[in-house]
Amino acid sequence: MTAAPPHPAPPPVAGLRAALNASLRGKAGLVEYVLAGLLARGHLLLEDKPGLGKTTLAKSLAAAVGGRFARVQCTPDLLPGDITGFSVFNQKTREFEFVPGPVFADVLLADEINRTSPRTQSALLEAMGERQVTVDNRRHPLGETFFVIATQNPVEHHGTYPLPEAQLDRFALKLSVGYPDRASELDMLAAAVGDPAGRADPASGFDAAALAALQGRVARVAVTAPVRGYLADLAAATRGHPRITLGVSPRGLLTWQRVAQAWAFLKGRPFVTPDDVQDVARPVLAVRLGLDPDAGPGLIDDLLAAVPVPVHPK
Repeated sequence: MTAAPPHPAPPPVAGLRAALNASLRGKAGLVEYVLAGLLARGHLLLEDKPGLGKTTLAKSLAAAVGGRFARVQCTPDLLPGDITGFSVFNQKTREFEFVPGPVFADVLLADEINRTSPRTQSALLEAMGERQVTVDNRRHPLGETFFVIATQNPVEHHGTYPLPEAQLDRFALKLSVGYPDRASELDMLAAAVGDPAGRADPASGFDAAALAALQGRVARVAVTAPVRGYLADLAAATRGHPRITLGVSPRGLLTWQRVAQAWAFLKGRPFVTPDDVQDVARPVLAVRLGLDPDAGPGLIDDLLAAVPVPVHPK
């Protein structure tokens, strides 16, 4: 996944960007999409091979925003309560007490999410969609900046359970980390000499309160009527395309707009342009379009080319 080079951004974002780029070398384009998802209050799905830095990215993000990090290694025998938490009986008080699960973190890594059963996968639906979990008919709110990074193996691998459409629609973006270039790998090897375990994550001068404030600013980035119409036309085009079996849902359309707002914010603009909508279209649509088996890799490009682009006022 490639992206345009980073643009000037507010100082808090610049610190966060620098911290992530220092941890994940040679992936500036990926970092931009991660930042867009984070600022849009979205969740990320990373589909790639093992060992490419998915866990490093999640841990670095948690450290950069000053939040709690939790990891769930998804396996076929993982139970929903292993993620959300469960109630246990306290012999002293003679009452049931709730024991929070790893979902009560600021950044949750659900590693190899498609290796666990659909029942356990669905335990994250409420958490991702409403930032709360319900256990034994009691509601337990999650943090305001709760953020999920889920990884999955390619669906053709044995022993996987493809995520259902309802689950996929909770993610804002689907990204691929990919291999770093040679120069970045040489830097990584040089940095590992000595005691890499003792090195702290780069500081960003950031915290969860600052993130929540930035997310509020992103939500106020202006989206003019022509751009909203463009988004609606693109969504309609996905629903009527002969090679697309499942078009963009209303929830997916709202997510697309929020990510475009975040992208504009990262570029230092207070309004969204059609270019912003197009720049984030591929990772946004990759996670939620049901494609015909014969659909080619350029289908999203063809879709963008077929819908007239409104002229944004200067």
